[in-house]
Amino acid sequence: MLNNAIDSQDSEITENSCRPLKICLLGYRSNPYSGGQGIYIRYLSKALTDAGHQVDVISGPPYPQLDASVKLIKLPSLNLYEVDNHVTALRPRHLLSYTDLFEWFSMLTGGFPEPYTFGRRLKQYFDKHQPNYDIVHDNQSLCFGTLHLQQQSVPLITTIHHPITSDFEIALRSATTWKSRLLIRRWHSFIRMQKKVVAKLNHIVTVSQASQRDIAKAFDLAVDDLNVVHNGIDTQTFRPLPDVERIPYRVMVTASADQPLKGLQYLLRAMAELIPNYPDIHLVILGKLKEDGDTEKLMNELNIHSHLTFVSGIETEELVRLYAQASIVVVPSVYEGFGLPAGEAMACAVPVISTNGGALPEVVGDSGLIVPVCDHGAIADALDTLFNDSSRRRQLSKSGRERIVNSFSWKVTASNMVSLYEQVLKGSRV
Repeated sequence: MLNNAIDSQDSEITENSCRPLKICLLGYRSNPYSGGQGIYIRYLSKALTDAGHQVDVISGPPYPQLDASVKLIKLPSLNLYEVDNHVTALRPRHLLSYTDLFEWFSMLTGGFPEPYTFGRRLKQYFDKHQPNYDIVHDNQSLCFGTLHLQQQSVPLITTIHHPITSDFEIALRSATTWKSRLLIRRWHSFIRMQKKVVAKLNHIVTVSQASQRDIAKAFDLAVDDLNVVHNGIDTQTFRPLPDVERIPYRVMVTASADQPLKGLQYLLRAMAELIPNYPDIHLVILGKLKEDGDTEKLMNELNIHSHLTFVSGIETEELVRLYAQASIVVVPSVYEGFGLPAGEAMACAVPVISTNGGALPEVVGDSGLIVPVCDHGAIADALDTLFNDSSRRRQLSKSGRERIVNSFSWKVTASNMVSLYEQVLKGSRV
């Protein structure tokens, strides 16, 4: 088993000497604003082509943003999350398709059908076109369609970023009414499919040692059945901008506002605690505020609207500029399978305060301040410490950038992933 330690900074990077491969990456929804999975497909596909391999991406909408060297094969869906009215989104032509009908009815009743319906469309595509790939790499769709490929002797490896069971359990604990708990259970009903699929997969890779442990526990697997290849960070794009001046007391966070897993509520409570002593403190939240959601209710309760700005739908360069303007980045997540926002902020030389949720300590190491999960007081204390210690902020800025540059890159990720591909192709269990 190939198991890469994230802290092994002295490991030598060797050029992969294998033949060029024809690789297919799969993603049921893959744009970079849909979460870390879209970022993973974007950068891994580019790093693989940079290493001399041919890469196609097969994706449902919203579609990924890919390098020109990567071919995108679109599998259109109803894309119901983007339409104005879910009820009227069904058209007469959709009545001829079980997949379309299932997608429409499942979402109408509170389900999340996209992984399942993507798998059905994927099977139809392969059955019709019979594409010839050396290896197919599924990015956590965990659908029955990928099992069909494996049963057809298509070499398959699957990335699981973290067990969705963690999201489910945290959401249930955060629910305050029986109706919300019912809706949460309904939305997460796709987990049943995932458990059946994972039990039959031959080759699984994950992005951190924390995820390796948690996935093994969630899906009743042996830890050694899961390989670890850490995510990379684009250290050329995510970089310091010396010409951009930091804004005093500007704090930044990347968080889906109403996902309890991201822990935004604890950062908001920390903000409320600090405002009396730091009236200029301001939090920039990279995410969209859901009207009448739990986050908006908490903002009203704490009366901190004037200290918050929500930003969404921005280009990467604007994101890098926001990092450059921030004095501190906070990652308040209850759990992270890897912790991409922490790594990107460190690559931009911003001091980071992170919880110890999931894999975050693996990424941050001793180049940031680590606080316990679900502890707004600890977040407030850490912010207070850094606000009052400019030399510590400078030290964390420098060491954070160095850690990401020295220990993470997509070139390393791609090289290690190709090593796994080769083991799969040789017929060994990796």
